[in-house]
Amino acid sequence: MKKVLFAVFAASAVFALAGCKEKKNVVINSKADLENLSIGCQAGTTGEIYIQEDLPNAKCNSFKNVIDASLSLKNGAIDAIIIDELPAKEVCKNNSDLTILDFDLATDVYAIAVQKGNTELLNSINKTISDMKTDGRYEALVADFMPTDGKIKIPAIEAKSGNGKIVMGTNAAFPPFEYVEGSKVVGFDASMAQYIANDCGKTLEISDMAFDGLIAALQSGSIDFVAAGMTATEERRQNVDFSEPYYESKQVVIVRK
Repeated sequence: MKKVLFAVFAASAVFALAGCKEKKNVVINSKADLENLSIGCQAGTTGEIYIQEDLPNAKCNSFKNVIDASLSLKNGAIDAIIIDELPAKEVCKNNSDLTILDFDLATDVYAIAVQKGNTELLNSINKTISDMKTDGRYEALVADFMPTDGKIKIPAIEAKSGNGKIVMGTNAAFPPFEYVEGSKVVGFDASMAQYIANDCGKTLEISDMAFDGLIAALQSGSIDFVAAGMTATEERRQNVDFSEPYYESKQVVIVRK
């Protein structure tokens, strides 16, 4: 789906063959088997929080993005990855030597973050989400980016000319919610953000950055909202305000076959 992913994964396969280190797979049948293992995650995500809080004896290896984590898993540097289900499926779709284990760890709900106290923007975002669920646009995006046949379609959403701009912060390495296609950030969240911008009467601008820097960027005012498959945790609620949830996900485990 993502050309960058294919290129990186292909290069990693060549690199892995060049090394002669044998990869020893571990047997993982339940959460208990994850203790004392070396587990990868994306920095700043709920996967990282889960490892730190629920697997105190495991070694937490935080990576900038899931691509880097999957390369380390393929090369035998870590034993497993904990990440959200849909990005995990994309990783395994592009890496036939990786698989998702048949048990879930935790359930998350995604929401859009705004600066604390920005009630006007928060109310506008909540109205857009509600309207999308009522008029069918939400289900259309689900069908486009999470199709049963695996063939993603990027919808053509008219960008209405606006008075000024509104900046969405994201980490575009989290398909199908946000990823780079050509030179453009696309995905479920990016499409939803275009509807949000249209309803606000603004021109949408997307700023791609490290996931663990998104809340700081929001607090500093360099971005207006965060749409990045972000879980609305109580810890994050201390620093930002969240919209109504727009998607429910779960944490899963990726291992080598």
